[in-house]
Amino acid sequence: MKTRRLTKKEMRIFAVGQLGWSILSGLINAWLVTFYLPTTQDVEKGAHFYLPTGLIIFGILTILGLIAFICRIFDAVTDPWIASLSDRSTNPKGRRIPFMKRAAIPFAVIAVLVFFAPVNGVSGVNIAWVLCTLILFYLFMTMYCTPYNALISEFGKTQEDRMYISTAISLTFFFGTLIAYLPFVFAGVLQGMAVSFAWSYRACFIVLAIVALVCMLIPVFKLNEKEFVDAVPSDSNAIKSLGKTFQNKEFVKFAASDIAYWIGLTLFQTGLPFFVKVSMELDASWAMYLLGGMTVLSACFYPIVSKLVSKFGKKKLVITGFLGLALAYVVTALIGVIPGFKGIVPGILIVVISAFPMALLGIIPQAIVADVAEQDAIVTGEKREGMFFAARTFAMKMGQSVAMLVFTSLAVLGTTQDLKSNDLTASPIGLRIVAIVAICFCVLGAVILAAYDEKKVMKTINDNADR
Repeated sequence: MKTRRLTKKEMRIFAVGQLGWSILSGLINAWLVTFYLPTTQDVEKGAHFYLPTGLIIFGILTILGLIAFICRIFDAVTDPWIASLSDRSTNPKGRRIPFMKRAAIPFAVIAVLVFFAPVNGVSGVNIAWVLCTLILFYLFMTMYCTPYNALISEFGKTQEDRMYISTAISLTFFFGTLIAYLPFVFAGVLQGMAVSFAWSYRACFIVLAIVALVCMLIPVFKLNEKEFVDAVPSDSNAIKSLGKTFQNKEFVKFAASDIAYWIGLTLFQTGLPFFVKVSMELDASWAMYLLGGMTVLSACFYPIVSKLVSKFGKKKLVITGFLGLALAYVVTALIGVIPGFKGIVPGILIVVISAFPMALLGIIPQAIVADVAEQDAIVTGEKREGMFFAARTFAMKMGQSVAMLVFTSLAVLGTTQDLKSNDLTASPIGLRIVAIVAICFCVLGAVILAAYDEKKVMKTINDNADR
């Protein structure tokens, strides 16, 4: 069957799917810790503690951090499993979109249920609820995102198309993350109308989940996968395919640096509400305003990223992004250390410094994975895009998991409260330590990626294109 390239409009339709799943991912990244580890200010507004928040696991870990980590370990099994099922699928409607269609509704529903702990107080039932709903959340997230990401390589038939798709989905990812922060504004409005603290946020989550669901279903019903892709299903099982994927040394280097990136980024996304309320001593709504400013400013750099890639290559620009993000975290760590360095000033400075690095890191890594997947297919003769993007998705989730574990454990250090207390909240010292750890991971990511042989990968692709 003869296939065709996507038009620019169809690429934008495809990117809307990422807007949807990034909203749901943003809800968990931005609100899981904020909702279940409320600050003193939130408690005064009526927030409840549903989980034990003290460092009660070996004296260094929190229940919430351990739950998040367990869920990511579960992902270690489901990511390659779903990727293999997708790569091997013989569904007449395509290898990817049928998975996305089945996953979208439960993905959106479970994202909301995570925040509906059944007992209105600290309880073991709530621990089990959050653990089970998070496991289901990540399962359906994998069912949607792994096939979706595999389509980046299959839809991007040229370097130009690949960069356009990567740019479009990066933009929708950041706007989806921004939309996930809207409850910081609207929950306060609902609280002013006598809605309880928990329900003011839950109502926002329900509305956002509906919006996300519609966005995820748009590419499912608007794009016919078979028009654009005529791939031969892989004959490798999950374990064999995963083994082949990690035999690609260049991909291993990239994946290791990517884990460091996601740890650093998630520490910032998870910590932003706390940096705003505790470190900067601003109203919680400023978290959304600052993220919005960073997103808009970052989007201004998007048109030049492709041109920079053509001139400097992807590797150098991603390393630049790592170091730029580290600099933004340096500013975060200095809040309250320099006399008078609080309030909105450090917030604006962080926004300005991080905007360009976020543009680079939002667009280019996806294109690198697509490059490696294409190079591997040329060398091995087997198309396993699903497994490559599953491995990248796993790197993202593993990084986010470690970040959750690190944040919930470090953010409470330096508090004057009992570290085993059930109502423990973040402290300025703990948040400063979090920022320093984020700096270390960003620098580590840059160092690891320096070993990636971009010239070798691109030479294989270009030599094949000339044939």
